[in-house]
Amino acid sequence: MTVQSEYQLENELIDQLKQLGYSSVTLKDESQLLSNLKTQIERANGLAPLSETEWKQVISFLNTGTVFERAKNLRDLFPVKFDDGTSKHLFFLSDDPSKNIYQVTNQITIDHRDYNGRTSRFDVTLLVNGLPLVQIELKKRGMEIAEAFNQTQRYIREAYWAGQGLFGFIQLFVISNGANTRYYSNGTTGIEFAFPWADVHNKHINEIVDFAEAFLNQQHLTQMLTQYMVLLETTKSLMVLRPYQIYAVQKIVEHVQNSDQNGYIWHTTGSGKTLTSFKASQIIMQMPDVEKVLFVVDRNDLDTQTSREFNAFKADSVDSTDNTSTLVKQLDQRHDKLIVTTIQKLNRAISTERYLESIDYLKNKKVVFIFDECHRSQFGETHQNIKKFFSNAQMFGFTGTPIFEKNSQSKAGLKLTTDYLFNECLHKYVIVDAIRDRNVLQFQIDYRGKYTAKGMATNESYEEDVEGIDTKELYDNPQRLEMIARYIVSIHDTKTRNREFTAMFCVSSVETLTQYYDLFEKVQAEKQIEDEAQGRIFKPMTIATIFSYAANEAVPTDDLTGLIHEEAADIPTQVNSSSRDKLDRYIANYNRQFKTNYNSGDQFYAYYRDIAQRVKNRQIDILIVVNMFLTGFDSKPLNTLYVDKNLKYHGLIQAFSRTNRVYNDKKPFGNIICFRNLKRATDEALALFSNKETTKIVLVPSYAEIEQDYQAAVSKLFALTPNYQSVDDLVTEEQQLEFIKAFREVMRYNAQLQTFIEYDQDQTQLDKQHFANFASKYADLCRAVRKTTKRDKVSVLDDVDFQLDLLHSDRINVGYIINLLQLVVDTDSEDKRKKYQAQIYDLISSDISLHDKQDLIQKFIEENMPKMINGQSVQTAFSEFWDAEKEQAYQHLCKEENLKPEAMKQVLEHYEFTKRLPRKEELKDLPNYKVKLFERENVFTHLMVKTRQLIEKFYVGF
Repeated sequence: MTVQSEYQLENELIDQLKQLGYSSVTLKDESQLLSNLKTQIERANGLAPLSETEWKQVISFLNTGTVFERAKNLRDLFPVKFDDGTSKHLFFLSDDPSKNIYQVTNQITIDHRDYNGRTSRFDVTLLVNGLPLVQIELKKRGMEIAEAFNQTQRYIREAYWAGQGLFGFIQLFVISNGANTRYYSNGTTGIEFAFPWADVHNKHINEIVDFAEAFLNQQHLTQMLTQYMVLLETTKSLMVLRPYQIYAVQKIVEHVQNSDQNGYIWHTTGSGKTLTSFKASQIIMQMPDVEKVLFVVDRNDLDTQTSREFNAFKADSVDSTDNTSTLVKQLDQRHDKLIVTTIQKLNRAISTERYLESIDYLKNKKVVFIFDECHRSQFGETHQNIKKFFSNAQMFGFTGTPIFEKNSQSKAGLKLTTDYLFNECLHKYVIVDAIRDRNVLQFQIDYRGKYTAKGMATNESYEEDVEGIDTKELYDNPQRLEMIARYIVSIHDTKTRNREFTAMFCVSSVETLTQYYDLFEKVQAEKQIEDEAQGRIFKPMTIATIFSYAANEAVPTDDLTGLIHEEAADIPTQVNSSSRDKLDRYIANYNRQFKTNYNSGDQFYAYYRDIAQRVKNRQIDILIVVNMFLTGFDSKPLNTLYVDKNLKYHGLIQAFSRTNRVYNDKKPFGNIICFRNLKRATDEALALFSNKETTKIVLVPSYAEIEQDYQAAVSKLFALTPNYQSVDDLVTEEQQLEFIKAFREVMRYNAQLQTFIEYDQDQTQLDKQHFANFASKYADLCRAVRKTTKRDKVSVLDDVDFQLDLLHSDRINVGYIINLLQLVVDTDSEDKRKKYQAQIYDLISSDISLHDKQDLIQKFIEENMPKMINGQSVQTAFSEFWDAEKEQAYQHLCKEENLKPEAMKQVLEHYEFTKRLPRKEELKDLPNYKVKLFERENVFTHLMVKTRQLIEKFYVGF
């Protein structure tokens, strides 16, 4: 039986789409695409053929802006002035499928030879009202779906912006090899964010035939395009909801329409609950019988991005001030239907008599409340206060860890469960679902430390190294704390891949936290002396902390369930002066490190937000906390959690889940290092929050199991290529493909093993040198394939995802070099100074990512370093040097190419905001002269190259 070819797959899909109501149309190139577009816009809007003048208005409007700007234009109405003096607003996409015209075409050819000497043909394109909104790229069965994704990325870079750039209107991509199918929004840069479609029970729909039936039918596709995409103003990008998010939104909307009961959504931590609730809020506020929609968060969760996104959708919808009267004024505005506020201010507004007159009219109105992370805010008096005030309120909660009877607390004889407060669960997406979908990562848990005590007995027995001893005397023992601090300092670089990632350390109390902070200072000071004595460069870890300073700060026994009370994040009125003094000292250290000016008083929450951002920016190596940041905080580069605190149930899952956000191939799982016995608590929590057999799914295999798989992969590699020279003897592409797949498996297991401190690659049969030799051959083969494979040449290697990121283990950038230069300045030894500088020169000359910056870094070292004195900030000096060089290069480019400086500045500022290199059409305003028509392509191609070189040299890699 023959394998279905890509050609057969394509034709069968088109036949199926025709049965689903799409009209098949043959469009060979852009000119035919444009002609068809004009016809379909006229048909959809019920117009007579547009004149040249009338059509020019439309195409000028469409042919403007970035993908984000075109997505907004797509959803806008456009006023056309007709030749007879009348006007009409045209639509380009309707949320009513009966008003749209749906077509399917294939093999459209776009000529972009002026850019890179190539043309591109696209597999299957879905047109709505003539605009290409969905692009489907196919690979034959047996080929890797990742290459279909990589192909769309190449088209985005090389082809879609040629000519009129109509393919910039693509909203969704679909990729498939027949057996596996994924979808994602335009602008997605990693295949890990390409999603499978699923049914309401989270069962994947992978076959292209089934996917087309469920996803590409006109009714559903229209909903995807008009309702379930989010245009993010903060990043100027598109996002599309995942299946479980869509089902949750649908369930909430149906509940508002058909019931007055409450409900909650159980979507596991890290699955994007805020985006889901954001979209639900948008849809509900359009309902005429709903007076207000209140999106309610805890104070600490009202971060900058959430605020900007809601305000972008509905101006001034976010009450981001600390003043309750601001919220009351918003509630009093009858025309404002959407309000985003904090649980704390909402409670004050409805509980304070002087505010009641302004908001009394809402008492009997239908007000819909959406609580983000409802388990953190709805188990105190606030819930009852809301129910008493808003007699017609309907409440919806989102949680990744519901409160069940087993992990609940009693109040007045009642078990305060999520079901009790919110009636019923409307949709589930549990942790095993998310891990299966690669929406979150598995956990790798180390239990470290074995404790024994004379005369101490325990009734519990465990097979792990951690004994079941739980006494304050043991856990607070200074010798134990110091051993843990030293252990963390020794393993941190391994766990975080040389600090490419960051970590949190959660501890039991503020008292313990302060001891750990001081111990890290002590241990690092000792390590610096030791490293410098051995001639090694010492790179200090950046330690930060934040905590509330209540008079009674110890975590009470009944809080071991992990419940976070709604008052916990507030700055207390009763102050423990000792704790606050220590916090002031730690903030002062932070201010010196980052040149900031925060304090523990009125700047406390500004300090909180700054820490959150710096963790996300990888500027903080370890953040030490007691309760703060253990729930609701998302940072993709955070991969490690050190734990010296008793956790149970939802508190444990919430804390562990800080580490398991998907980031890249070098983050295969979240690292948890426990210094207490949490094995049984972990197993119980995973069982409670999955309703399924979870341990094998949620936890990664042991080190021994992964090492065994690694050795098997190495043996398979050696069987194919006994040494790296034998890679040259692989003559056929089929043989080369087998090597690529074999070495790729070795790389994957090696990346996983590198986060284990037990791993010593030089003790394996493939030591570091042999690995590097094979890696060179692998990379050379990849480059050869990318260079020689042509569109008209069918190659099995053209359908392989090489995953080159797995070859790189260290993160060397300008910031890293600056830290090393600081060590040069701060040392008094001339021998060490020369030795450090030699090491730095080796780094910048050998790392390809610094190639375009090498000459400037060397210039700084040669001209500025000799003038610097011990203690002077290299960061400040380098920033001043770099800014001066950047300005000089910018002015030189403008003068040399006769460009408008203000226009160039706008191009550079646009890059800083979007992080996207400029395209030719975005440089049309740069020349300070009139470009001749026949010279336009050459001039703007030249300017694009020059501008990109400037950006890559001075803006990329910081």
